[in-house]
Amino acid sequence: MARTQIPDPLTRRHLVEREMPPAQALAIAEAYLAEGRRLEAVDFLRKANASDRIAALRAEAIGDGDVFLLRQLADAAGQPIAREEWRAAAAGAESTGKERYAAEARRQAERGED
Repeated sequence: MARTQIPDPLTRRHLVEREMPPAQALAIAEAYLAEGRRLEAVDFLRKANASDRIAALRAEAIGDGDVFLLRQLADAAGQPIAREEWRAAAAGAESTGKERYAAEARRQAERGED
């Protein structure tokens, strides 16, 4: 089986905009994830209907305190971010030195909404 290549930016845009088989979308998402490019994988995980991978990546984003990725994953899953998740994301961000993300997560936890 041939190795899936990460598409160049223009090709990626075209792939995101068109229909594709879920298996192909998942292969592209996994290629991005293998390169540590989690944010770029989200669109393809959504196209692949890979709710289990989205949930796992969401847990990673919370643990890392990556508020931007967390929002993208919540949108992809169609599930709002709970206050507890915001609080956990704030703690994760603090532990990794991401003070802006920690502050944003705390604000969102206080507001109780995305």
